[in-house]
Amino acid sequence: MYIVDNYLAAIVFCFITMLCWGSWGNTQKLSSKEWPFQLFYWDYALGVFLMTVVIAFTMGSMGDQGRSFIPDLQQADGHYVFYALLGGVIFNLANLLLVIAIDIAGMAIAFPIGIGLALVLGVVTNYIDNPEGNPWLLFLGVLFVVMAIVLDAMAYRQISEKIKSDSRKGIIISLLAGVAMGFFYKYVALSMSMDFVTPEAGKLTPYSALVIFAVGLFLSNFAFNTINMYRPISGTPVMYKDYFVQGSTKLHLIGVLGGAIWGLGMSFNIIASEQAGPAIAYGLGQGATMVAALWGVFIWKELKGLPKSKNWLLILMFTFFVIGIGLIIYSKEI
Repeated sequence: MYIVDNYLAAIVFCFITMLCWGSWGNTQKLSSKEWPFQLFYWDYALGVFLMTVVIAFTMGSMGDQGRSFIPDLQQADGHYVFYALLGGVIFNLANLLLVIAIDIAGMAIAFPIGIGLALVLGVVTNYIDNPEGNPWLLFLGVLFVVMAIVLDAMAYRQISEKIKSDSRKGIIISLLAGVAMGFFYKYVALSMSMDFVTPEAGKLTPYSALVIFAVGLFLSNFAFNTINMYRPISGTPVMYKDYFVQGSTKLHLIGVLGGAIWGLGMSFNIIASEQAGPAIAYGLGQGATMVAALWGVFIWKELKGLPKSKNWLLILMFTFFVIGIGLIIYSKEI
């Protein structure tokens, strides 16, 4: 299987994760006027699964290092398979809440609050389980991200009276999504051997863990998304038949593309986690917050109601994100 063998390459992989995780939400925006997000989300979940399978049979099955995908599945201990499945279930709950928050409050609000909180919790929990890097630099970087989140909330407050009244509900849902998302990565990491070249017996390689994670995500969708279809937090109820009646090939492909983009980012992040350490890899990947905010502010114009006199909030927000990401990178020497 393909293995990242140095920290610099791991950083590159984590930056690709950042771009993917910060950009997949655009596919929801592209389809939202014609396609309820509950139906979009089925295609998204399928896209994540398909991408992890493709990567498992390509990158996860090439070369003579580690264990190839199929042999690794055959030797996997049920205990570790459960951890990977649980990671997928927890992520799915968190991400569905995030998708709902995006629908209510927009990318510029939902991503910085939800993913920013997830970054803080995820770095802390993963560092406790696998301490990699200088904790002072790592957590100082996290602190800068927290300050950026506060600035984003301040910018939101400036336009809160000009947007729909239920957007405060979007903030609350973003916070709930962030709490859940801060814990999913920990269980995926626990399912894997952190020595990819000579993995421990019973534990999973990253490629197998990713596929099982995606299975957990997709299967849990029948519970979480079904509830959201018939008892939606936002929007009108939809039924399963609407997926087939209302959906066009274009709309389905947009959803699958969104899932594939996120799945690619997740895969690269997990593959990089041996060299970077789970806490650093997760922290860098969640720099997606800044990428998503850039899309929301400059492309989708979600904060166009912000007075010009308050633009300094956005400048400081992005500045603090950049500083925070830099500190996270340098918490482990290149």
